[in-house]
Amino acid sequence: MNFPWFIAERLIKGRVNAKSFSRPVNVIAIIGIALGLAVMILAVSILTGFKEEIREKVVGFGSHIQITNFDSNISYETTPVSDTQDFIPKIKNIPGISHVQVYATKAGIIKTDEDIQGVVLKGVGPDYDWSYFSSCIVDGSVFTVTDTAIGNKVIISKKISDLLKLKTGDSFTMHFIQDPPRVRKFTISGIYETSLEEFDQIFVFCDIGHIKRLNGWQEDQVSGFEVFIDDFDKLEEKSGEVKDAVGYKLTEEDTKFKVTNIRIKYPQIFDWLNFQDVNVIIIIVLMLVVAGFNMVSGLLILILEKTNMIGVLKALGSEDVSIRRIFLYQAAYLIGKGLLWGNLIGLGLAFLQLKTGIISLDPSSYYIKTVPVNLNLIHILLLNAGSMAAIIIMLIVPSQLISRITPVKAIKYD
Repeated sequence: MNFPWFIAERLIKGRVNAKSFSRPVNVIAIIGIALGLAVMILAVSILTGFKEEIREKVVGFGSHIQITNFDSNISYETTPVSDTQDFIPKIKNIPGISHVQVYATKAGIIKTDEDIQGVVLKGVGPDYDWSYFSSCIVDGSVFTVTDTAIGNKVIISKKISDLLKLKTGDSFTMHFIQDPPRVRKFTISGIYETSLEEFDQIFVFCDIGHIKRLNGWQEDQVSGFEVFIDDFDKLEEKSGEVKDAVGYKLTEEDTKFKVTNIRIKYPQIFDWLNFQDVNVIIIIVLMLVVAGFNMVSGLLILILEKTNMIGVLKALGSEDVSIRRIFLYQAAYLIGKGLLWGNLIGLGLAFLQLKTGIISLDPSSYYIKTVPVNLNLIHILLLNAGSMAAIIIMLIVPSQLISRITPVKAIKYD
């Protein structure tokens, strides 16, 4: 028989059914643990949800990995490359690569009767994956690109449509500053909104054929290739594999390729996201410290309340280790009860936000309209296990108090 567990179980049942001066302290300790875990669950789920949603938005505009001409600069006027490259089949065969598509960009100015706005025209081909932008359309729909004819339909952002007072079905002219200057007329097929204003106020999507003609490119020339991967956490690994597939030799047209990923292209956004991890770490540490101190005080009260019992057990020959285990078992029960309530509160609030989006944000500051939530089972299990382990470790030192209690004084204690 596990003697310490037997005694601890009897004490727990007795405490539930009877009144004791330690009960209010234990209730406070349970509340502290519950609130601490709830805050940790919400902090981690909101942070991971926030990072995931922002990453998805940025990747939607620029893909995970980009392959361009080495001579291209950071502007949107790019040096073309041929869309027929022997490394494309190699990249598609890399495990974890989900899609490869061509694109082209060109800067221009939208002019209406009353307003003008500088934008970037992004040309897409028949292989373009519309899955992300289809989910962001707030009016109209995306357009279809074919190999047979060049369409005049475009999708613009709600930000641009509001600035220029345009709506779905309207037409506008776009001017391109080059020699000689060019003008194109487009019809709005759909309006999208990602709340990522840094991008929304810039990008207009069109048939890639327009950019080829504006730049005087050949039919097989594009700005570059966009590569999508299945797991963002493997971005650096897959970037290296794509670089190996592309190689470093010049092509027959003396073209050298440059491989970059979205993290390198927009370092300010991803550095800002990584900085949020520090805030969550601070929150977790503070919550664990608060919960730990609550349990330390609760354990000391438990020991104080049962001083007579400790003296009797010692007089009967029980070792300090066994007696300490009795109180640690009780503490583990209280911690478990606190964790249970913490999970119910934290997950309940997270599900409420996930389903209703009741808490909103300012898109101009946070790039999203509502607080995002990402419930990951592994994260929740780690928070529970880590909290339990950390608090029990903190309780080992105060439990040493039992070794200082002598049987004679303890039995006389009242």
